[in-house]
Amino acid sequence: MAEPKTTRNDGDVAAFLAAVADPGRRADAEAVCALMAAATGAEPVMWGSAIIGFGRYHYRYRTGREGDWPAIGLSPRKQALTLYVSAGFEAYEDLLSRLGPHTTGRSCLYLKRLADVDQSVLKELVIEGFRHLDGRTVAAEQP
Repeated sequence: MAEPKTTRNDGDVAAFLAAVADPGRRADAEAVCALMAAATGAEPVMWGSAIIGFGRYHYRYRTGREGDWPAIGLSPRKQALTLYVSAGFEAYEDLLSRLGPHTTGRSCLYLKRLADVDQSVLKELVIEGFRHLDGRTVAAEQP
């Protein structure tokens, strides 16, 4: 079975953030990285070449495939600041309703501008998402 491409590594988080070309996206990513570190108590760590993760959980699919993934993470993508909330969003509908402008995917939260959202709600979401998965093993459905 092939190894996952996105794995925890020794990449320099500060250098990664400093290399974000758009000054606004860079400032938002630095602020969210600091918020996540404060909310989780975990150090930011690079996962692959473009994700900053906090904590980790272990997943195991029915197929036998397994691996590790950050409990919570972020990436300053070109279109939006992407937060990875691996637990998904079903349990966080109340928080999302109070967050401000955003979109979601299966486990991704997309923010165009940090200034447009309620950062105290964002911090709650980070705390809850982190608590839900950090240090756990999850038997997951195949994506």
